[in-house]
Amino acid sequence: MNKLLIIALLICFPLCCFAITLDSQGRDQGYVNSILGRSSKIVEKLSINDSAQIKAVTHIIANRYFKLNDIYEKRDNAVKQIKESAIDKQLKSTEIEKAENAKDAALYKVHFEFPTALSLYIGAEDINKVKDGMTYGVVDVTYKATLEMIPSLTEEEKSQIYAWLIEAREFAMDAENSNKKHGVFGKYKGRINNYLSARGYDLTKEREEWYKRIKQQEAKK
Repeated sequence: MNKLLIIALLICFPLCCFAITLDSQGRDQGYVNSILGRSSKIVEKLSINDSAQIKAVTHIIANRYFKLNDIYEKRDNAVKQIKESAIDKQLKSTEIEKAENAKDAALYKVHFEFPTALSLYIGAEDINKVKDGMTYGVVDVTYKATLEMIPSLTEEEKSQIYAWLIEAREFAMDAENSNKKHGVFGKYKGRINNYLSARGYDLTKEREEWYKRIKQQEAKK
């Protein structure tokens, strides 16, 4: 086919017109259905209405879950084999560390594929909604709660807190389960608390005063 004709076709039929194949082959159907359901709930909150676009984005999200599962499953199998092997304890520890490092390298390698694939179908605002959906909306909940707890935060402090929560979300997206995702945010919340304490905030007092304000607001209802 003529190169100019190919270019013309790509212009007339953008990438979002092409279907995204669901990576479901060889997977348990119950698991596939569960992941599709989870992905669909995330897509429902996006500002898209076109059925083909909805299906494509749903498949991209589902495929992301599948890929993460494959990476962790490979790590788990490697660790299982190492633990069942006859090598000494010290060597087992070394080999398990290698398996963990290989997992981390695999996660890093595919991390940026996900938002790039989504960007062909949805904008930056919806991509952030997808990330929030995959991390239970912890960024917004934590950020709003922190601002409510400490109304006197400066704009600089607000920006730093939000930046750390966004960074936490990037790591949490790749975590293997809900506990690990919340664990990532827990570490960053600790960093935020240390940061605020270093800037002179008495977090215990701030929290107590916040609870008092909440009770007062509830009493007025």
